[in-house]
Amino acid sequence: MKTKAVRLYGKEDLRLEEFELPEIKEDEILAKVVSDSICMSTFKAAEQGADHKRVPNDVANNPVIVGHEFCGDIIKVGAKWQGKFKEGMKFGIQPAIDYKPKLNGLGAPGYSYNYIGGDATYIIIPNEVMEKDCLIPYEGDAYFKASLAEPMSCIIAGYHENYHSDYENHSHKMGIVEGGSVAILAGVGPMGLGCVDYGIHCDRKPSIMVVTDIDQARLDRAASLLTVEEAAKNGVKLYYVNTSKLEDPVAYMKELNGGKGFDDVFVYAPVAPLVEQGDALLGHGGCLNFFAGPLKSDFSAKFNFYDVHYAFHRITGTSGGNRQDLIEALKLAGEGRINPSIMISHVGGLDSVIDTTLNLPNIKGAKKLVYTQISMPMTAIADFEELGKTDKFFYDLDVICKKHNGIWNEEAEKYVLENAKKI
Repeated sequence: MKTKAVRLYGKEDLRLEEFELPEIKEDEILAKVVSDSICMSTFKAAEQGADHKRVPNDVANNPVIVGHEFCGDIIKVGAKWQGKFKEGMKFGIQPAIDYKPKLNGLGAPGYSYNYIGGDATYIIIPNEVMEKDCLIPYEGDAYFKASLAEPMSCIIAGYHENYHSDYENHSHKMGIVEGGSVAILAGVGPMGLGCVDYGIHCDRKPSIMVVTDIDQARLDRAASLLTVEEAAKNGVKLYYVNTSKLEDPVAYMKELNGGKGFDDVFVYAPVAPLVEQGDALLGHGGCLNFFAGPLKSDFSAKFNFYDVHYAFHRITGTSGGNRQDLIEALKLAGEGRINPSIMISHVGGLDSVIDTTLNLPNIKGAKKLVYTQISMPMTAIADFEELGKTDKFFYDLDVICKKHNGIWNEEAEKYVLENAKKI
């Protein structure tokens, strides 16, 4: 079977190509990809090429398919897995099957493999994905929700990864402080929105959440999607703060928290002053989660080790979720408790992937969603109305999205899959 896929050959060298997939082995699965969302991690892989920790050293001669936040349909199942997976099943992927691929010989879909990645029409799922239990059956109606379950699983992992020391028995209590205080710095980008959404609606909630950014337009959009009123209904006092307008952001935020430091702080941008601000916000026994992965390996920031010693400040980082985090994301989305749709600001086809990926930091908005079976420029949902004045396709999409408060939705996905130009 032929596939069309975006493959990485080296630094900033992405190519959309058509090539033949080999016949699947008895321990492999052939699948059709329907949706993929573009992650900043893919931009980093494209920037770094073989220097990236998950990209093979020989990528120039053995290119890999990019994209790791994908969902689709199983087409053919090798004999080994026919008792567990069936043709026609929808699936999601947990791509973090190995955190040390260059050492252990495995890798991660979207970074390390020739025949599996999200930015493709058809793929071969290798045996190790199933062996690691990272191919997850998905019963939802909308493909995009399963694509967004992967980034949501990373967010959920952050909440679970935070820890606090119990001095009495020298143990660590995992997770955020229930009923405590959370600060989310640079928290209204796509992943930050998911962090706010989960914090409001998860089982282990804080009592107060302060979300910061320096872009008022993004703060206003976040406040319209995840309202203070909705948070209050779930027992959370929610504040959105533009720190660029404050002389002393740390003092102001602590004042919102009753004059105290925070139990849990998430840093959602790899900016040294932001990390240092997060450190200054920590209260006694607080934990800072450096969530945003930096592009440069020598990234560093100051940290107050006096407070590490005397105030029990803790620090951790999160790079990807595990299988259980992905299952939790799918469950919460399926129950309607979280709404991953709010993370999407742009939609496009497979032929939009290269330009979007290489320019991702410069494209405003939130998540960029790709439907891999179609041809479509990466287009902001906010631009549908203007484009619809001369194009019926975008006119119809605009009408559909406005019915859903301007958010991407199942009806819009169905319309695109049925009416967009095929790739």
